[in-house]
Amino acid sequence: MSCGIALAVALMLADPAVAEAAALPPVAPAAPVSVAQEPLFADLVARSGALKSIVDGWMASGEADRAGFFTGAAYAAFKTQATDLAQRDMQGHLILKERGTDNDLKCILRGISEDIPVKVAAVETAPDAAARKLALDELSYLLNDNVEVITSPPQPAA
Repeated sequence: MSCGIALAVALMLADPAVAEAAALPPVAPAAPVSVAQEPLFADLVARSGALKSIVDGWMASGEADRAGFFTGAAYAAFKTQATDLAQRDMQGHLILKERGTDNDLKCILRGISEDIPVKVAAVETAPDAAARKLALDELSYLLNDNVEVITSPPQPAA
């Protein structure tokens, strides 16, 4: 018998609490908490999903290629909503930063808040239909990413 086993047996015989503790499953570290149900983050998901649907509709219909599209009321409303979403994503970043969280979501929200205006501008300045389709596709992907990073279950630190 090795010394370690002999010591373990001696401890179990000396203190019954050791045996009880050994029989319990290991305590899992606290799992990260999802923010998806919090009002601000749920709102981000809803707004981003709605804007993605609009962008996907433009891609399917080719509406963004029509003359006067970027001066129309529908695009102006979309741009306002996209700007508002970017600001709210930054609020989410700041809230997570204030909480002292050290997870990827905090950084991703900041990146998305900075990327939304860039992607919207890329749609506006696309020189032709093919470039505009690519810009719309990238904007749609970014908006979808905004939803998925919030709704994905958080993972424990590696």
